[in-house]
Amino acid sequence: MKELIIKSNDANQRIDKYLKKVLANAPASFIYKMFRKKDVKVNGQRVQENYILNEGDVVALFLYEDKFNEFSAIGEVVKVKKQFDVLYEDNHVLVVNKPAGLLVHEDVNETTNTLTNQVLYYLSEKGELDLSRESSFMPGPVHRLDRNTSGIVIFGKTMKSLQILNEMIKQRHCIEKEYVTITNGRLDRAQELVGYVKKVDNEARVIFVKKEDPNALMMKTLVYPVLFNDEYSLVRVKLVTGRMHQIRIHLASINNPIIGDRKYGNFNANKLTKAKFGLNNQLLHAYKVKFVKTWGELDYLLDKEITAPIPQEFLAIKNKIFGNVKIRL
Repeated sequence: MKELIIKSNDANQRIDKYLKKVLANAPASFIYKMFRKKDVKVNGQRVQENYILNEGDVVALFLYEDKFNEFSAIGEVVKVKKQFDVLYEDNHVLVVNKPAGLLVHEDVNETTNTLTNQVLYYLSEKGELDLSRESSFMPGPVHRLDRNTSGIVIFGKTMKSLQILNEMIKQRHCIEKEYVTITNGRLDRAQELVGYVKKVDNEARVIFVKKEDPNALMMKTLVYPVLFNDEYSLVRVKLVTGRMHQIRIHLASINNPIIGDRKYGNFNANKLTKAKFGLNNQLLHAYKVKFVKTWGELDYLLDKEITAPIPQEFLAIKNKIFGNVKIRL
């Protein structure tokens, strides 16, 4: 029999989800079979898979030690160079400024040098993450940015804060997110953009569909011009919803694609952008978040605004287009 004592970062979650993380190498069917066979107890009592764990609970698994070791995940913090800047940090939340070119999560081409791994190593070096103290919890981001989009990413440092932050993102109107970008073409008036998209199967892109499409997802974007001329516009963008590539496809839909956007932009315009500015990817920066609805352990964040400085590459291109005039966001 294997006993596990629930610590604060493992509490407040369903026991089946906890066991899927602790026994990460076990098939889900094996874990649910343990519940059916009544091989899982909490504080000496058999429980169902929907039991919510409490700090201090003693979870007993009728599992031989060698089988537990075979199925259990071996936690590891990868040593990777820190490329992000810390914008805000307390005991519950970490807000960082991600540079363009860095993935938030690993993909098939990059499994080591990711923002998430850099943050885990940063916290480990500070003594705030010790895998010997954790059973299943790892700090993590509550939203993501595309590899070539720079700016703010929010991490939850504890299980409870991560759960609250995820719920804030899910409810949509709790954390306001604003971006700044430069588009092709003249965009000289504020606009409210509404449309419906769906993800293309097996591809990292979305397409517009009709509202009636069974897979349609509504998206809403607010666009505010800051600087503009006949060729380019610098705009501030506020997300009302948070769909994949929302800003990129919405701006492209009104013939103002983000400069350098090879997925939704104009091929000839992108060639000109590369020749003029040496830019090979979309110029998009997540520059501000504001907590407008908070609760629980994170109630102290109410009305807090966090901004990320605009990258030097962005400012250099802005200066070539509009001169040294100050950006007022």
